[in-house]
Amino acid sequence: MIQVANAPCSWGVLEFGLEGETPGYVRVLDEMSRAGYAGTELGDWGFMPTDPAALKEALASRGLSMVAAFVPVALADARAHAAGVEAAVKTARLLAGVASSPRVVLADDNGKDPVRTREAGRIRPEQALDDARFRTFAEGCHAVARAVRDATGVATVFHNHCGGFIETPAEIDRLLELTDPALLSLCLDTGHYTYGGGDALEGVKKHARRIGHVHFKDADPKVMREARERGWDYFEAVKSGVFCELGKGAVPFGAILKELRGAGYEGWIVVEQDVFPGMGNPFESAKRSREVLRGLGLQGEGGAS
Repeated sequence: MIQVANAPCSWGVLEFGLEGETPGYVRVLDEMSRAGYAGTELGDWGFMPTDPAALKEALASRGLSMVAAFVPVALADARAHAAGVEAAVKTARLLAGVASSPRVVLADDNGKDPVRTREAGRIRPEQALDDARFRTFAEGCHAVARAVRDATGVATVFHNHCGGFIETPAEIDRLLELTDPALLSLCLDTGHYTYGGGDALEGVKKHARRIGHVHFKDADPKVMREARERGWDYFEAVKSGVFCELGKGAVPFGAILKELRGAGYEGWIVVEQDVFPGMGNPFESAKRSREVLRGLGLQGEGGAS
């Protein structure tokens, strides 16, 4: 049964260490629950309690489940793999202590490479990793996923993301070709797939058997077009609202949901609306996005009615 979660990034709690004031975890979890969600992702390490008992209580008192945690690693650099393994295992141990069947959401250390950050949303083939670095990247994914599985039994999924080395549909295809399905599934993010130059519905159709986690993120076509015309970098595009409330952008969520159900997907759908600290009204946006999903038939499959 598909259930619906949200994530702290929808409240401006992003992994980039951006300036600006963000709400604490108590407010975020309170508002997430009130908006009708059944689960949450962890957010940045230290944002929520890292003691399993305290975290479990914070979640249970609000009727929320812990779904997954985002772990960024500079996977194209072999020197970063050991630290990435350590961070992922630490995170997985916390997840395993509070959740049933959680996911480590592995990603590139996005927003760090100057070219990929500057050219996000308009990446050209010649800006992709060469074959050797692609294989290094895949080896890093394997190292993290294997260590997490062996230490905790938690599964790892890889998150496609603009501003990093796995953004375009071709790059996603290549990484999946180079990695073992028994170790690594795909966290398909519909907004990043769209801004990265793809058709999210086609991405779901193509990779349905490999999808182990889903992020429902919308992408505003007007902002995408303006970002490309003006040459905005990744952060300027996010600051300008490229990732909008569900139903206000270009992603066909109804068709995607139908495809996921047809493929037998029974995991979580995590709503995300990446915003900078202090942007907009996250609670009201989260409520409206939840209503969009209720309208698509997710009324009784997670979240408060």
